[in-house]
Amino acid sequence: MPVPFEAILPLGIIAGMFAAAGAGINALQRQKTLGKPPRINLDQWDRAIMARNERLTGHVYGQSDAVVAPDEFSRSAPVFVRKLS
Repeated sequence: MPVPFEAILPLGIIAGMFAAAGAGINALQRQKTLGKPPRINLDQWDRAIMARNERLTGHVYGQSDAVVAPDEFSRSAPVFVRKLS
C-alpha cells in the first residue's frame, strides 16, 4: 500500500523535530560533562574521586595533572567534624 504524498511533509517535520531535540539534549549533556561521556554505575570510589576533582578544579568532571595540590585543597576536607555534647 503506497504512502500518500501528503503524509511525507508532516512525517519529515516530526522526524526533524525528534532529531533536533536529540541533538540539543546531547549538546547540553556534553557541555555539562566538559565534552566527556557521562559516568554510569558509580561506586563509592568513583564518588570520592569526583568529590576530589571538584575540590581541585571546581567541577565534578574536571581533572588536574598538577603534581602539587593548591593551598585551598588542604582546607576543603570532605570530612565534617561535629561537637559531641
